[in-house]
Amino acid sequence: MSGLEFEKPIVELEEKIGELKEFQHKHSDQRRRINLSSEIKKLEDKLLILKKEIYGSLTPWQRIQIARHPRRPYTLDYIDMFSENFTQLHGDRYFADDTAIVTGFAKIDNQKLLIVGHQKGRDTQENIYRNFGCAHPEGYRKSLRLMQLAEKFNLPILVLIDTPGAYPGVGAEERGQAQAIAWNLREMVEIKTPIIIYVIGEGGSGGALGIGIGDRICVLENAYYSVISPEGCAAILWKNSTKANEAAEALKLTASDLLRFGIIDEIIKEPLGGAHRDPQETARNIRESLKKNLEDLSSISKDELIKRRYNKFRRIGVISEQSS
Repeated sequence: MSGLEFEKPIVELEEKIGELKEFQHKHSDQRRRINLSSEIKKLEDKLLILKKEIYGSLTPWQRIQIARHPRRPYTLDYIDMFSENFTQLHGDRYFADDTAIVTGFAKIDNQKLLIVGHQKGRDTQENIYRNFGCAHPEGYRKSLRLMQLAEKFNLPILVLIDTPGAYPGVGAEERGQAQAIAWNLREMVEIKTPIIIYVIGEGGSGGALGIGIGDRICVLENAYYSVISPEGCAAILWKNSTKANEAAEALKLTASDLLRFGIIDEIIKEPLGGAHRDPQETARNIRESLKKNLEDLSSISKDELIKRRYNKFRRIGVISEQSS
């Protein structure tokens, strides 16, 4: 399995273990069976230590690389893993259906709810179809339309965020990209049903925030949530996008930083090495968190829910100054 640059020592050791296991299997039917179990066990122990060392001290830029990993689970993957009877709904009733955002009703542990999420592609063709997870204004309008429908039937809303940002093309701007996002920000605050947000990969700028107003904001351990991408930040500050590593450090966009600043409510644990290493485990962690958050929010009145949601976002970025 190919890995990221900083994962090369891990990949090399995994390949060596795989070769030994294959060699042992090929010679397992011989009269004098070759037993390499002890050697394999030693390498597996060494691999676990190496993984803990590398993944236990990741830089912000390395976490971003994991968040962008091509094998990382996307919205539809999670929907398949932890929901039932997903019925996808399409269109904003104004212009078109935006395939960069999927919406639909489903059941999770007998709880009916609306699921909204960005969707990327696995290959070039699918990425073009999904517009690399960068939504057009019709995607945000579709999301809001379905959220208001969920409110009508008193169903909670699950949002899965994974986008580098909203699509900045001319067509999107002509159709009111900024207005669509701003409209969502205003209207989502007043939706009278629980909204729970999970950043599962990239959480870029207004593209993420356009469907990201909720009562609980949760971020996967190796996901990020930021006002701008590190490359965009580097291009503005240093006129050099290759300084993305430094920008990632300065932006404080990792889950631990966001929790420390009070921007998010919870960090969702990922398997060692990232969600792509064990998608099923990651899906279980999200589902357990979702159940707990839904239970916590179910006892809150609708008026109180809206009041808390409004105050939650008003508090973000508040600072206090002290005179010397």
